[in-house]
Amino acid sequence: MKTASLIFLAGSLLVALPALAQERVWRCGNEYTNNSTIAQQKGCKVMEGGNVTVVQGTTKPSGGGSAGGSSAPAASRAPAGSPRVEGVDQRARDGEARSVLESELKKAEARQAELKKEYNNGEPEKQGSEGRNYQKYLDRVAEMKAELARNESDIAGIRRELGRLPAKQ
Repeated sequence: MKTASLIFLAGSLLVALPALAQERVWRCGNEYTNNSTIAQQKGCKVMEGGNVTVVQGTTKPSGGGSAGGSSAPAASRAPAGSPRVEGVDQRARDGEARSVLESELKKAEARQAELKKEYNNGEPEKQGSEGRNYQKYLDRVAEMKAELARNESDIAGIRRELGRLPAKQ
């Protein structure tokens, strides 16, 4: 009984193997084909040593637009299905965003002035045990320098965001 089961299993595996095998694939430059006649005409080389997966690229829609190309960049379009905001409401939102960003900018600039004063051009006052442990002092100075750089980066980011908002009206 065991022998019959093994023979049946082996036979079914042999029948299934050709279905799992992949056809020969030829490479013609940056293109791939499994058509032997085209491969021979173009002088393509057989790919060996693994499966080849080809993903079709997307194509841009052609025509249907104005003669000068697209009317607006894709980044400025609202996603499909998003609610339409009236001009007055949008200006109010922009104004609110501007006021929030301006207050954040003031806070960041005040913090930067405070950090610069404390940093004292790379020579802050020593605290507590830093007089006896110079490495501790150097570590604190390095942290202060990094914090100054982070805060400067934050200020630059806030200014960029303010520049992206429409002008005040």
